[in-house]
Amino acid sequence: MRDALKTLFYPFESEALPLPAMGTRALFLGAEPGFRSPEGFGAELALVQGFRPHFLALRSSGLQVAPRAEGEAYELALVLAGRHRGQNELYVAEAIERAGEGGLVVVAGSKDDGIASLRKRLAGLVEIEDHLPKYHGSVLWFRRDKRSLAAAATLRADNPDMLVDGRFHTAPGMFSFDRIDTGSRLLAEHLPADIKGVVADFCAGWGYLAAVVAERATELKALELFEADYDALEAARANLGMAGVDTRFHWQDLLREPVERRYDMVVMNPPFHQDRGADPEIGQRMIRAASAALKPGGRLYMVANRHLPYEPVLAAAFASHHELAVENGFRVWTARR
Repeated sequence: MRDALKTLFYPFESEALPLPAMGTRALFLGAEPGFRSPEGFGAELALVQGFRPHFLALRSSGLQVAPRAEGEAYELALVLAGRHRGQNELYVAEAIERAGEGGLVVVAGSKDDGIASLRKRLAGLVEIEDHLPKYHGSVLWFRRDKRSLAAAATLRADNPDMLVDGRFHTAPGMFSFDRIDTGSRLLAEHLPADIKGVVADFCAGWGYLAAVVAERATELKALELFEADYDALEAARANLGMAGVDTRFHWQDLLREPVERRYDMVVMNPPFHQDRGADPEIGQRMIRAASAALKPGGRLYMVANRHLPYEPVLAAAFASHHELAVENGFRVWTARR
């Protein structure tokens, strides 16, 4: 259980806020697995989590969870702040908008996630009733009223959707939401000219690499995108809406949910962070998943930070592999199953 989760529920445990009664409807934006509501906390929680691994963990615990918020007039809205400033502000805006008149909005996060700056930002927009420091973080609360509704509009206006490279629609919170990341651009430059058949983009994000594949391949039969971030996948769906090829989108945890189809090629820029810590094993497992998803003779094209220990895994999982480029701290590999 992350400390920020404990911070979020601390006002109810400490009796700084009354425990919500049975039948109270509560929205929980940014919910993460492992939380425990205090004894006597009677609210029915509607959890919102768009990151597929967290979503699956919450659902497996028997909790009501959706990738996007639904409903309105909640008596209580909880916001767990994360690493992305813009996404945090949009969560607060949504909490205000979906709370009922006079509804309580509670926001918490860790010091490492910038909760102090978020509190300062909100203090200039809403009437904060109180705040408490606890568990290396802070929690604050306020009510939905005319002033906070105006604040929600301001927070949305200050965190608009982006248009990257004049064509890709993105939003705060997505990986590299304000630019084409260097690694993906490098991989795109080294994709082969003979892309054909059925191709998958693992860790597709908002669809940049898939769009390059769709434009470059003259004999493409189908293109499938796999992404764990629900909002990024929905952005990719919009960004590839006119791709002109059979395109499918999978909100999927590639490390836990099997891929049904087999592909002629997989392209990927795999993550190597889970939550806040670097974990090269994520990329290593993605390489094995890509190998398992390829037809015999199928090809993998991938990019990664140059220091990550991926070559032994490529050697073990594929019949052959070689390096295509090393630039700007990244390494591009190709491998054949």
